[in-house]
Amino acid sequence: MALFKIPTREDVSSANQAIFDKLKAGLGFVPNLYAYYSKNENALGDYLTFQNRKSTLSNREKEIVNLVVSEYNGCYYCQSAHTVIAGLNGFSNDEILQVRSGEAPFDGKLNALAKFTLNTVSHKGKVRSEDRDAFLAAGYTEADLIDVAMVIGEKTISNYIHNLVDFEIDFPKAQKLEAVQA
Repeated sequence: MALFKIPTREDVSSANQAIFDKLKAGLGFVPNLYAYYSKNENALGDYLTFQNRKSTLSNREKEIVNLVVSEYNGCYYCQSAHTVIAGLNGFSNDEILQVRSGEAPFDGKLNALAKFTLNTVSHKGKVRSEDRDAFLAAGYTEADLIDVAMVIGEKTISNYIHNLVDFEIDFPKAQKLEAVQA
């Protein structure tokens, strides 16, 4: 098995060093996922720009999408990172586990978002019209539909990078969903 090294600040270009410095100042550390992106000269900056783009979705709504997609794609790194971030956005541990399973029964609108997100990823965007209609009937718009697809795409990139390389998780590890459901 190949061992993939996470680059340090000294290993990356001056442009990526500047990004590392901003990440460390804001987060207190450079997450391994972001550091790994820096192995490609442009990927880290491009990814952070994509991730931080303006959205019609609130941070809580984006975390719904992030958690559902990361669970569906089997990315334990992103499940762990977004469990922390979702908690910072007001979700309880029980709510986070429910969301990861594709539901948010504690809130009708968020439940529609979680179900729509799971239907979208599991059907590669080819959702049934009634699933799309339920999302819109919950109060979401076509602009929101586009932003859900954008967040799915952004999160899928991170999920795939970690799943391809399987570097160390540097967040508190999320509870495994199958352990909860057993």
